[in-house]
Formats: sequence, C-alpha cells, structure tokens
Amino acid sequence: LKKTYPDAECALHHDNAFQLLAATILSAQCTDERVNKVTPALFKMYPNAAKLAKAKQEEVENIIQSCGFFRSKATNLIGMARALVSNFDRELPRTVEEMITLPGVGRKTANVVLGTVYGLASGVVVDTHVKRISNLLGLTESQNPEIIERDLMDILPKKEWVDFSHRLIHHGRQICIARRPKCLECPLLKLCPRVGLVPLQ
Repeated sequence: LKKTYPDAECALHHDNAFQLLAATILSAQCTDERVNKVTPALFKMYPNAAKLAKAKQEEVENIIQSCGFFRSKATNLIGMARALVSNFDRELPRTVEEMITLPGVGRKTANVVLGTVYGLASGVVVDTHVKRISNLLGLTESQNPEIIERDLMDILPKKEWVDFSHRLIHHGRQICIARRPKCLECPLLKLCPRVGLVPLQ
C-alpha cells in the first residue's frame, strides 16, 4: 500500500485544525467531495470557533443542507464551536478523550483530526472503506468500528496508524471498490484471502 499510495492524505479540504474538525463532522454519511463543495461558504461565514459559536442554527443549516442530516450536523457544529470556546479556550484538544467530549465527535473524527493535523497516532481511522477492506483482508472479523480499530492497532506498528487509514481509504475508492472490486489490478491480490467474495476465474 505504501508503494501504491505514497502520498495518500486526508481528502477533506482544510487550512487548519478547526476547519478539518468541522469538515469531518460534516462527512458523516456524506462523501468528501460533497463536503468540499459546502465548506468554502461555511468557512467564509464562520472562519473560527468563536464566530461559529454565535451562529444561528438556520443559517448554518442553509449552507450545509446538501450534506444530509444537515439539522443535526448544524446543531453539532455550533455545539462543537461553543464547547471549544467555553472549555478549551478556542483551541482543539490533543487527546481522543477530550475530543470526544465535543458534540458530533466520536473516535473516528478525533483520530482523523489528531492524526492529520498534529501527526498524533491516537488510533486508526475506521470508515466504511477501512471496515470493508480490513474484513476482506482477514485483518478482523468484526463489523464493530471500535473492535476493528483495536484489531488493527494490535497488528500495525503505531507509526503506521495514521497513514494506513489514508492508504486504505484511497485503495477503497480506486481499486477495492465496494460493488465491483478490481481484484486483478490489486497490488494486494496475492496476500488477500478475499473473505466473502466469489472466487476469481
């Protein structure tokens, strides 16, 4: 994977930690491409936590409505910004335990931000691609993201946690596509037990 995706990185457009956190909250059940279309207007109106903390719910909803679940996401975005202002002096915390106290933030979001912005290997990001491909490769037998994360953390050296997720996500988008994986083009074909897939002819 390292040879195939040497420059794999987070696909969400951002200029700072606050923007990445907001974009990652928006990315739940939504494509990165869709989020990247919405965030320029959002960040122009609310460039920092202090501004977003004072935002009106309807105004945020109007900007992000194409993202799906936009009402709850707007609530979470404003709540996250208020929590940053009141509890963390407008600075993003640097531990998973503190990050997940923010509205709309779970382990996946915390790991994305801490790994991408600060280079902190706090865990392995488990999105739909990582979940599916980890099962195909036989790296886990679970469908539970927290168990999958633990399984991957047990297998991988800590220094690979951040980049492994980025590479697997790129792999899932380009080759190991959910409904029609390009197995014959896959650099992992000789290693992959293809758990749950029909045998290749």
